Amino acid sequence: MTNQARQRLAAHVRETRLLGSIHGTLYWDQNTLMPSAGAAWRGEQLALLARQLHERQSSAAYADILAAAEAELGARPATDPWRQNLALLRRDLERQRLLDPALVAALSLARTRGYALWQEARSQADHARFAPALAELIALRQEQARQLAPVERDAEGRPRSCWEILAQPFEPGISKARLATLFKPLGQRLPPLIERHGRQVSAMALDPHQAVLSDTAQERLCQQLLQEWGFDPSQAVLARSPHPFSTTLGPADFRITSRIVPGQPFSAFLATAHEWGHSLYEQGLPRHDQQWFAWPLGDATSMGVHESQSLFWECRVGRGEAFARRWQPRFRQAIERQTARNAGQAGAQWQDPAAFWRELNPRRPGLIRVESDELSYCLHILLRYELELALLEGGLSVQELPAEWNRRMLAMLGIAPGNDAEGCLQDVHWSEGLFGYFPSYALGHLISAQLAEAMEREIGPIEARLTAGDDRALLDWLRLHVHPLGRSVTGEELVLRVSGARLDSSAFLTYLEAKLEKLSSGHP
Repeated sequence: MTNQARQRLAAHVRETRLLGSIHGTLYWDQNTLMPSAGAAWRGEQLALLARQLHERQSSAAYADILAAAEAELGARPATDPWRQNLALLRRDLERQRLLDPALVAALSLARTRGYALWQEARSQADHARFAPALAELIALRQEQARQLAPVERDAEGRPRSCWEILAQPFEPGISKARLATLFKPLGQRLPPLIERHGRQVSAMALDPHQAVLSDTAQERLCQQLLQEWGFDPSQAVLARSPHPFSTTLGPADFRITSRIVPGQPFSAFLATAHEWGHSLYEQGLPRHDQQWFAWPLGDATSMGVHESQSLFWECRVGRGEAFARRWQPRFRQAIERQTARNAGQAGAQWQDPAAFWRELNPRRPGLIRVESDELSYCLHILLRYELELALLEGGLSVQELPAEWNRRMLAMLGIAPGNDAEGCLQDVHWSEGLFGYFPSYALGHLISAQLAEAMEREIGPIEARLTAGDDRALLDWLRLHVHPLGRSVTGEELVLRVSGARLDSSAFLTYLEAKLEKLSSGHP
């Protein structure tokens, strides 16, 4: 490709990414600092940017620029980085040109309205206040799927379903049939594990006075964790939001949020570990400079791979025994500093490292997904995935959602919400029309376990590295084997390349069963 063609295309792509980052910055503000009364104006701002972005990504002028660049590539192989970048741009162009600009704007407005109404409805535990916004978002996403259907076919040329089309931006190539294969063992083996291991009552649940850490104490512990894991305040920010998330706004601008939950002393700490895992992945992607940041090849492989990185740091590291032994003294000191009443009598869960580790790994099914343990987490995802299919393809009405949620949760986890805030209003995703996202969380657990096995074959046990305080060796391995692949592969191709085996649930279930036995034995 000539320099002139490269420069024309690069300038267009870079400006598109700049506009996208402005959109992302407004979204960040909306979720962290924006007053609730600003929602309507913010909706108009985001809708305007969405229309402009869609126009740039679907215009005839852009199509000409891309075609000229493709013509000048010559006979470069499919693995050539420029060839891969242009193929990804071509795929996105074909999708964008099928979308009605009015639909793009309507979706943007509906997402902003939906988020505002979701916050209000959740605060009042009243699904009825959010139901009209959810119905609108479902209708708009169904229309989006209809418009994209002509270019959405699987590897065998079969048309994809509505849900599958909406899931492609998160998990390229995913199908309901593949998810059925991957998730079936989880649905079969997790419920018996819950019956065997998952009914223990937390010691802190019995003594809430000893489970209270002030906001200041929790924030301090989160900052200490980030400092040990390479947090650079010149490039990264930690803030609070109603739902923890991570976003990248530029080549040196990484944002994460957490939240403090009353009565949950580990919630903010583990959420921070999770979101910083996302950010570490973003920082390791193949974006060699500001120019390469704009090219699609440097983007994340898939949301399943993204979640594998956050779950690795939250669960495999942050909930690990060696990590708990290192951090138990800090939590104990924090609670003892906080109030003299607890000094010297903070309870076994604060004084004993083994008990502290067990508290980091609760085995009692909970109502809230983001607070749940590794044992029940994937069942939360199966619940949401099944409900998405019912809402988008099965005729389930938004009015029926709370009762259906409660019924399925009781069947899967043996517990039922006491109100809508604990049930169908707990997650932010549907308020933004993010249908197709939830399975990525469960895929993340499967991918994380398979990558961890490959890591241990090369550098030895993860627990041994953590005992030695060598957290950096884990990141270095991921930087070498996982992060640089970006979008040059799909999630399944990445797993096969790195682990040598096709993705399945066996590594995760083996890891989980071994950990549960150790936790339940009382002798870690």
